[in-house]
Amino acid sequence: MPTSLTLKNIPEALYARLKASAQQHRRSLNNEAIVCLEAVSAPGRTPAAERLAQLRDLRSTLPMGATFAPEDIETFKLQGRP
Repeated sequence: MPTSLTLKNIPEALYARLKASAQQHRRSLNNEAIVCLEAVSAPGRTPAAERLAQLRDLRSTLPMGATFAPEDIETFKLQGRP
């Protein structure tokens, strides 16, 4: 069952950023706040710097100047999925 939460004393700058983000994503202010809270409280989330380092390591294993056709990319994305 959903529960309500009231936030008080939100700094104007934070409110403005949240409102702008909600508009950009075409969400209500409430839904944008929920998405933001879920994003920062997700269990086992890899820090951005660590994830970036992992991606750079992965990219370094590809042949220099490698390009992939769209159908190859789709195949790679579907590998290991039911």
